Amino acid sequence: MIYEMQKANMLAENINSFIRYVNKNYVDHNSLYTNRDKLYQIKLLIEEFRFQIIADELLRINQYSWDERNTHLLVDQFINGLQTIDEYVKHHYHDLFLLSARLETLKSLSLAFSKKGSLDRLATKKRGCPDL
Repeated sequence: MIYEMQKANMLAENINSFIRYVNKNYVDHNSLYTNRDKLYQIKLLIEEFRFQIIADELLRINQYSWDERNTHLLVDQFINGLQTIDEYVKHHYHDLFLLSARLETLKSLSLAFSKKGSLDRLATKKRGCPDL
């Protein structure tokens, strides 16, 4: 169970890293993002889906022992938000292409907690299959 606990902590650290990356590029007026409104929309989606709270809770509940039930609940909530952000980035790829690598990393880490149901949608979208 220590392996699963480490995966949950690694996912939480990568979520925090993604949040910091988006905030830093928005605040610093990074010239690689020509349309700051789209980056601001990603920032709003992160806040709407409460990624910071999910990351903090993942770190808290898996700090000393593995809590499978709560971890899967938090990861399922995270995946719902991640799917929305991923669709937005794909729709505006020419402006937000730099986020795609970080999103792929988060998707891969989320797939490590695959329970039948919520991650099947993410896996089929990753392969490019249409919704069933």
